[in-house]
Amino acid sequence: MTDPSVPTALPPLPSLDTVRERLALIFPEGMAQRNYFVREMAARTVFVLLYLGAVAGTGRWARPNQVTRMSDSQAAMTSDAERRAWASASVRKQAGNQPGRWFADTTREPIRDETLRSALLAVGAAVERDGVAITSSTPRWALAPDFAELFTVPDAELPGRIDAWRAARLSPQALARIALARGGVAASQADHAVLVRFPNGETRRLSPGRSAEITRAVVEAFAPRFLVDPGVLWISDSREQVVARDDALARRVGLRFDRQELLPDVVLVDLGAPEPPLFVFVEVVATDGPVTSERRDALLALLRAAGHAEAHAAFVTAFRDRDDAAFRRAIGAVAWESFVWCATEPERIIVQRDTMHRPARLTDLL
Repeated sequence: MTDPSVPTALPPLPSLDTVRERLALIFPEGMAQRNYFVREMAARTVFVLLYLGAVAGTGRWARPNQVTRMSDSQAAMTSDAERRAWASASVRKQAGNQPGRWFADTTREPIRDETLRSALLAVGAAVERDGVAITSSTPRWALAPDFAELFTVPDAELPGRIDAWRAARLSPQALARIALARGGVAASQADHAVLVRFPNGETRRLSPGRSAEITRAVVEAFAPRFLVDPGVLWISDSREQVVARDDALARRVGLRFDRQELLPDVVLVDLGAPEPPLFVFVEVVATDGPVTSERRDALLALLRAAGHAEAHAAFVTAFRDRDDAAFRRAIGAVAWESFVWCATEPERIIVQRDTMHRPARLTDLL
């Protein structure tokens, strides 16, 4: 929809393929809720807003149901006159019946709530029109000018423009998360061992791969952040089964490990816990294998057999990122009374609290 004061010329229109490709570059792996930014619905939403010329400051605005009413045949009509004509036609009530439309009319809600509000608006890539009632059908959405420009700048300028946009629009925390995720992906694809530095300063090498990268993060980022006086008792490796075992430390805490036992990927110990030692059993999930209830029970039995109390055990499932398929697939199986930690958000931890046996109010949990 266009205000009377809107200039007649529309901004350049990239192809839908270009929009898809550039969204993936602008929002790389590691971005929180990345799927909302790069999936097909997002690409088509951005394309339609560009098709309409709905860019903040131009006076042009869009409605989510206009995205649902776009079609391949209409998207191929790219002259200014054709784009302006469709902008007017697409807001009419009868416009929802055209053949070949991209989405059913009911899809306007996830376009509005997920793509526009939860994703693009949250990072400053889109703006919502002020002064429009929630129940109004008045078009209210537009792209931020600096974001819209990323889809039409020449390829040679794109990397620098994307970097500048991220620096201006994404929070330091979001930028750090992207950097961690991208660094992990690059390293996991390298054809060399992953070097892990233990709390005591020693280093060990693990077979390359995503599991090794998460393991390194557990030892180098999780342990010093969440344990008082950390040590590493055990690390498993895909090729060698056991790559590191600190026998001296194990003897100090009275725990004996057997290669045949079903040990987790990492066993940490906190010698500075209020009632030391605290054993921290960590499962590293690159594809599957979280700390399930059954796994937790088996590890508690192992601990009891070594003469330690259950209160001296903690259980952690470590993922690379909350947006990974591995996280979405495994999170439902993670045991209660355990923790979840992601390498790309090292300062945060998820507590899986079971209040059935330990009733608590929200005020108790804060």
